[in-house]
Amino acid sequence: MPVRAIVSFVATAVGLILVFSFRTPPAAPAAALTPTTPPSTAAPAATPSGAPPSGGGSPTPTPQSSTGLKNGTYTGQNAANFYGPVQVQVVISGGRITDVKTVQQPSDNPQSAYIASVAIPYLRQEVLQAQSAQVQIISGATFDSQSYMQSVQSALDQAHA
Repeated sequence: MPVRAIVSFVATAVGLILVFSFRTPPAAPAAALTPTTPPSTAAPAATPSGAPPSGGGSPTPTPQSSTGLKNGTYTGQNAANFYGPVQVQVVISGGRITDVKTVQQPSDNPQSAYIASVAIPYLRQEVLQAQSAQVQIISGATFDSQSYMQSVQSALDQAHA
């Protein structure tokens, strides 16, 4: 048997062994996928709409449901990413998320604007269904998805306060 054939056979055998012994790593929890913003760069917290402006006082609490969410409209922080900022308003009624409105989404270039315009309606539907910011990332719109979830979570944090 020529040397060339032996080398090819050994290389093929090693390659097959490596392919069949490969194992995928365990999936990270959804919370680990959500980027965090240091407090120093976070946008100031917004007050629920309809709350009277005050000089440092807290808004008048509204009745809470068993979920702990106060009724009102809460604006999430502006969550910037490589393609542009994402910001949402979350509407809470009866202690449930009843609507998520997009205040700001990437629009700097046509491709980013298109991707955001396709992904954000799916993300809205997922948030309404899950009643949480912990939803699946939209493939092809990872950064927009993460920013969307971050903004929703900051609005929900205000609704819990």
